Order: sequence, then structure tokens, then C-alpha cells
Amino acid sequence: MIDLHSHILHGIDDGARSLEDSLEIARAAVADGIRVIAATPHVRDDWPTEPGVMEDRVAELADAMDRAGIRLEVRPGGEIAVEWLSRLPLDELKRFGLGGNPRYLLVETPYYGWPLALADNLFSLRACGVTPVLAHPERNLEVQAHPDLLVQLVEGGVLVQVTSASLDGRIGKRPQQCAHRLIDGGLVHLLASDAHHASVREVGMSSAAKKVGGKLAKWLTNDVPAAIIRDHPIPRRPDKRGGSKAGWLGKLFGT
Repeated sequence: MIDLHSHILHGIDDGARSLEDSLEIARAAVADGIRVIAATPHVRDDWPTEPGVMEDRVAELADAMDRAGIRLEVRPGGEIAVEWLSRLPLDELKRFGLGGNPRYLLVETPYYGWPLALADNLFSLRACGVTPVLAHPERNLEVQAHPDLLVQLVEGGVLVQVTSASLDGRIGKRPQQCAHRLIDGGLVHLLASDAHHASVREVGMSSAAKKVGGKLAKWLTNDVPAAIIRDHPIPRRPDKRGGSKAGWLGKLFGT
């Protein structure tokens, strides 16, 4: 599996606190079947990560994992707050490119509210040749109540990432229900851990993949993230559990 959302870098945000914490997250990821992980520290008001610091920490962690014999590839990235999309110049945003690909950018969905400028900001990225990947919208209260908020975004080329702990129920029933509705509605492209802590329970993706099952699980945890890091076209979604655009709203609302 390939995990394109984690807070594995130490001392940058609310994730790993020390290099040893980072190594423990890496070991847990390997134990769960993850072979590539993207370091995506927060870039927002409380954690204003600079791209150079992120890049230095990625190199430091890669060296430490090599010395520790941990077989995990770590790639750069960032989780950008919506309001920071207009604050940072495009060249700087691209240094936070997801998995090291400047043509994709992980954008943080706020937990409360639905920013009026969100769609415009995401589509502005698209106009600049950057595909936004919207992180964990299933944890947003507005999306839980109105999952159709994502339809226009996905139709406009935005990709959606769901957190594994939402899907397998580790962080509550409402995120879990929303995550399944979004997947069944054909509105999700990636599963990722969003790991902040050094335990398999926090890092794990395998339990969520089992909840999905079959070719769709492989598409969400390997095929799409591999296409992003290799800069290949996003492969077609398997037919299992939904698919056609005409059926999105019906699948979301159970009609």
C-alpha cells in the first residue's frame, strides 16, 4: 500500500515529536503493509511549515530509516489549509507537491463549516495545472449532513482522500457512515492514514482496505496513489460499489 497523508516528520506540527517517534511510525507503517509514505506536515496558522524545513526533515528521516534498516520510502508533501492557498506563491505551493509531484496538492478540509471560497480556490489550482486532493472531508460536519457538496468538486477534477480510521470506525460513527456513503457514491479516490502517532492502530490502512475489499481497495490504496507519485494518468475506478456519475446523488441519499 501507498500512504499519501501522514504527519511522520518530527517537531514540525502535531505529529511525531522526536526522530524516534518518526521511526516508530515508520516501523508501524511497514508492519501494516505500507511501502511508501508521504510526509504531509500541516501548513496553516498554528503550524506554518516552510518547504525547506519539510525537505530537510524528509532527507533526515530517509537517512535515519536507512541506518535503522526500515524498508519504507518517504516522500515529500504538505497538508495545506484552504486560506494558505492564496497566501503562498504557486512555486512555493508546488514544493509541497503530494508525494513529490508538483502537479498534486493535499488540501486540508476544515472540521467545521464549509468555506465559501473553497471551490474557487480548488478550481484556481486546477487552472494552474495543479490537481487538489481534498483531505478527510468525511470528518467535516457539513459534508456529513450534505455529502453532495463534493459532487461539483469531483466533477471539476478534484480528488478526494478519506482517512482509514474514519472508514473502519476508529474515530466515530458519523465519520464512518459518511466515508462509506462517499465511497459508495464514487466520490473517493484515495485512502490514507493521516497518522500522527506511533502505533499500528493509528497508522494502519489494512483494516480500512478490508472494509472496502476487492479491486476497489487496491485502487484506493495503491493504483491511484502510485499514479500520483509517478505522474501517470489516474486509472479508471473499478465498477464495484458504485460508479456512474448519473447515480452519484442517488447513491449518496440511498435512492
